[in-house]
Amino acid sequence: MPLARPWTSARVTGLAVMALWLVVGVGIILFLVAEWDPEKIDRYAPRYFSGLWVTISLVSISIVLGAIVSVPVTAGRMSSNRWLSGPAYCYVYFFRGTPLIAQLFLIYYGLGEFRPQLQAIGLWGFFRDPWNCAILAFTLNTAAYQAEILRGAIQSVPKGQFEGAQALGMTRLLTYRKIIIPQAMIVALRPYGNEIILMVKGSAIVAIITVFDLFGETRRAYSRTFDFQTYIWAAIFYLIIVEVLRNLWNVLENRLTRHLKR
Repeated sequence: MPLARPWTSARVTGLAVMALWLVVGVGIILFLVAEWDPEKIDRYAPRYFSGLWVTISLVSISIVLGAIVSVPVTAGRMSSNRWLSGPAYCYVYFFRGTPLIAQLFLIYYGLGEFRPQLQAIGLWGFFRDPWNCAILAFTLNTAAYQAEILRGAIQSVPKGQFEGAQALGMTRLLTYRKIIIPQAMIVALRPYGNEIILMVKGSAIVAIITVFDLFGETRRAYSRTFDFQTYIWAAIFYLIIVEVLRNLWNVLENRLTRHLKR
């Protein structure tokens, strides 16, 4: 007969916290049911879905462009040439060490101070659009994080892999393409997934520069209704996005690492 688990302070605390979250969850559901207003749903639901699409588009484009930018940054970080590694280090240091909202403001508001110069070179049309500024800021930010993820993953591959490839006469480029990168990407899968989720949650700040993403539409709905449940619905949408991403990433990770499991 198995022994009963002792009622330690950690177990009691854990159960108490779970009970608290259960009560909060039930309370939120009861609140939404009690405050259900079909007229508001019909009016604002399409705008929520429009903002949701803007959020997904913003994060998707930024992640893809950031992945492209991260490759030369990673190469620079791993280079033994100080003229290459120095700028790459400064780039990563700045974008990982400063808040994303500050970077967004520097691009959207800061570059506006140079409007005559930007007009002279034909770039003002790009920087006057808040969507373009948001894409640029998010791309530069995630590229810095992705570069460090990729660099760490590559450095985690045993040096014997390089030596074995050299013994077979493989070129450095072929070694990276056939041996190093496939192994490094398995290591980087989980950090990449975390970065995407962080980008989804961080994307809410674009509402400040008049990009009507999911949070922007939520703010607009609240300013017209003063109904707090607008923010509850936004939180629910973000939770759904994160949960879908988490499960998709688990499926991808399990599929790509199935040969490592016994």
